[in-house]
Amino acid sequence: MIDNGKIDVLVVGGGMISREVILPTVFQEQKYGRVGNISISSLKGDIIEELQGMFPPFKGYPDPLVDGTTEKYPDMFIKAINDLPENSVVIVATPDHFHTPVIKAAIAAGKHCIVEKPLCLKVHEAHEIMKAADEKGVYVLTDYHKRYDRSIRACRYKYRKGLLGEMLHGHAWIEEPKYMALEVFKDWCEKSSPFEYIGVHYADAYYYITGLKPRRLVAFGQKKYLPTQGKDAYDAVQATIEWEDGSVQFVQTSWVNTPNNSAMTNQGMMMLGTMGEYWADHKDRNTHFATEAEGFDEYNPNFFKQYDSFDFPGEIDNVGYGYDSIVQGINDVRRIVNETDSIEGRQAMLKQMEETRALPGQALIGVAINNAVRMSADAGGRFVVFDEDMNIKFE
Repeated sequence: MIDNGKIDVLVVGGGMISREVILPTVFQEQKYGRVGNISISSLKGDIIEELQGMFPPFKGYPDPLVDGTTEKYPDMFIKAINDLPENSVVIVATPDHFHTPVIKAAIAAGKHCIVEKPLCLKVHEAHEIMKAADEKGVYVLTDYHKRYDRSIRACRYKYRKGLLGEMLHGHAWIEEPKYMALEVFKDWCEKSSPFEYIGVHYADAYYYITGLKPRRLVAFGQKKYLPTQGKDAYDAVQATIEWEDGSVQFVQTSWVNTPNNSAMTNQGMMMLGTMGEYWADHKDRNTHFATEAEGFDEYNPNFFKQYDSFDFPGEIDNVGYGYDSIVQGINDVRRIVNETDSIEGRQAMLKQMEETRALPGQALIGVAINNAVRMSADAGGRFVVFDEDMNIKFE
């Protein structure tokens, strides 16, 4: 049990998602008295030093004053995890291919986890994480924030009431500009793809809405622009997923769109059933600004935006489904540690949460789809099939 109701939080990773969403969220939760001490672990001291100039005081790993600012510390997260008190949360926000070692270290230390999607990149890693988390009674939530988008939640609600009938097909699109691969993710874009990084949101959304599991898929990828910029990475990836009921979803992804777009991300989704349909442009929320300072802004008030605070005059509140999804994990852990005092108790509570949370059993679906998409695209478009445990192989 936590006496003061506060959970200590360690954020591993100091990149874009940490700076723009995760850290503003946890520091706001600290202000509201639900989070205790905050620490941040990153690769180098210069990243910690930069974050110290952006956020309230926190403990940094490495410490720039002690460890310098230029040397790399790839395993510093282990010390940061081990320094945490017993009932704490580790938020994993590293590049996707580094998720697994951080999650495993946190589980081994008995620490609960919130992981930026996807959980990991390989099916066998997801099974290992699932087994370890279950044995320890550790909460491991994958942050699929699109599940908290009210547009997606509305689709799930209508579908589960039977209003859409049986699914026939769906189409989703999510595309980002060139600077994502060439600037923001320049150090690891070759190890990922636009589908693995963002497209998996919409594969998970289809699963979240319907509860269906994938049967097989085929994927294609193009490398035309990024190789001319010195990056052996996919410009775009498209996947066609056949689900267990025979319905089909087509997902198109890219991260070479023009930076002159009216918003950072083109995104949306449609689904057609035998009794109804869903269609939503998740980019155009019908809110626009045009200012001399910032130009035209296709404004999305729903994901993560700042507003004047109702409770702290002169300060700001961060609001949106990007905030809600992380707070869900923090509040779940607060509930677990306050209402249980044994591994068996935690295991029982986690079992209750499995149906409505992207715990490892649910997160496995996105991992398997990601793994299969990359496998299919790298093979030039060969079909990949799934077994009942989501293991994959060529058809």
